[in-house]
Amino acid sequence: MSDRAGRRLGSETRLDGRRVLLVLATSTGGVGRHVRSLAVGLGQRGAEVLVAGPASTQDVFDFPSYSVVDIGTAPNPLRDAAAALALRRLAGRVDIVHAHGLRAGALAPTATPLVVSWHNAQLAETRIGVLLERHAARRATVTLAASDDLVRRALACGGRDVRFGPVAAPALVASGVDPGLGHPLVLAVGRLHPQKGYDVLLEALPLLGDAVVAVAGDGPLQRELEARAPQVRWLGRRADVADLYAAADVVVLPSRWEARSLTAQEALRAGRPLVAADAGGMAGLVKDGAVLVPVGDASALGTAVRRLLDNPDEAAAVATRGAAVAAGWPDEADTVAQVAALYAELLR
Repeated sequence: MSDRAGRRLGSETRLDGRRVLLVLATSTGGVGRHVRSLAVGLGQRGAEVLVAGPASTQDVFDFPSYSVVDIGTAPNPLRDAAAALALRRLAGRVDIVHAHGLRAGALAPTATPLVVSWHNAQLAETRIGVLLERHAARRATVTLAASDDLVRRALACGGRDVRFGPVAAPALVASGVDPGLGHPLVLAVGRLHPQKGYDVLLEALPLLGDAVVAVAGDGPLQRELEARAPQVRWLGRRADVADLYAAADVVVLPSRWEARSLTAQEALRAGRPLVAADAGGMAGLVKDGAVLVPVGDASALGTAVRRLLDNPDEAAAVATRGAAVAAGWPDEADTVAQVAALYAELLR
């Protein structure tokens, strides 16, 4: 399915009086931002939206209506049983449940229509991970997968009705204030987590020469990465990400896997040249609008970034192609419209 195929699908769909439960686990990044966008957008269409998840997720995203349910990142029989019971009670008061992520999808009840959004792949082929995928896929009324590879994976796991469900990055508006990091500036944005491949970026540093390398984000690897590469500007979580993109000469995304990367979307929409690992759904997302390199290849990553820094015309051409690709992507309103239309379909 192309990005444009569902554009403004159900753009007039109203959900007046419909009660929706959105469920997610711990999140500090893209999943939480997507769920917050849905909560606001569905509310504007008349739905009564309740979000359920861990207290830490609410601390980050401040959802308008929230119920604390302790959904952990790893299986725990007692905690999971308590979470499943709490979600069952909440589901008894709503018309539809929409779980985001495999942990939430495995614990959410099926008494009402259950939509499960797949945002990430299980990178480690463990027995528990495979069972989790199969459980989440087989119990969902409809599975929405954020990338084509996740569509294939959910179908292989027994999903009954699996559809492509693009996740749009929220719009960013630059203030025009220069963050003052210097140039040439190589920027990475994302959680400091093994999935994001920052170890590959650090291996590539000798190839980047005099470039200022800055990383915006926090996460479990923060201390380790800061100790390993003190020459990198570790910026932590930032509120001025749009200004960081505006200042960047090249954006780099060395991830080991991505579905519909918000960083890639933000970079291309900001008109910045992107060098990214060819992982997961990346090629299908950016098409010819970015430079793709093999996953885990520090030499290829560093060489590609340095080439763009040394060749402004080539960098500008990549950025121009990227902006053209981004113009065809669904935005947040399109995404909300697709989800609203799906809810209306399931609630007929």
